[in-house]
Amino acid sequence: MSTRASPNEPLWTPPDGRLEERSRRARTEPMSVLAVGDGRYAVDAASGDRYLVDLEAGRCGCPDHRFRGARCKHVRRVAIEITEGRVPPPGAVVRDCRDCETSVFVDEDAPGPTYCPDHELSPGDRARDRETGTEVIVVGVSELRADHVHIPSADCTVAEYPTNGRYGPDVPVVAAIYPHARVAPNGTVPASLRTYLFPRTRLRRIGTP
Repeated sequence: MSTRASPNEPLWTPPDGRLEERSRRARTEPMSVLAVGDGRYAVDAASGDRYLVDLEAGRCGCPDHRFRGARCKHVRRVAIEITEGRVPPPGAVVRDCRDCETSVFVDEDAPGPTYCPDHELSPGDRARDRETGTEVIVVGVSELRADHVHIPSADCTVAEYPTNGRYGPDVPVVAAIYPHARVAPNGTVPASLRTYLFPRTRLRRIGTP
């Protein structure tokens, strides 16, 4: 899986003599780094050449590594980009938050959709039902897909429920309650306080942009 490239410009120009030559060139030469999955990165050099770096193995396709066995400037540049948060580390990829399109680093095998820290849902969060505009309180977050969770009272899956059709069958299920009803002493629990199951994409956390 591909991810977006880092800016093709120098990172920082240190005073002369402060860095070993390959490290200096790794930081100062224009390069673009693109994560391509499986711990590999494509590095576009200012010369127009593209080299494939296997970071975990410390290998690069450039002549400096192939013929001299050196830890070349391309391997070093990839390490710099990862350390400074511009490209994901091995085993991770970049995905966009489902709610705001902010780029987030996630495991390569993580199921979608992806949410940034501002838009994740956790038990106790207040959320807005996109379908009705009603406020709910999250009481549980599952990794199970909406098309794999059955609603006994409706005899269908969460994905098949009539009002959930446009929220995606492959998204996780979230359990929530409607917090606005009052319960009379010794009375039955009203429908508004029962737990309901939603596709994750149907809810938006209150207080987020």
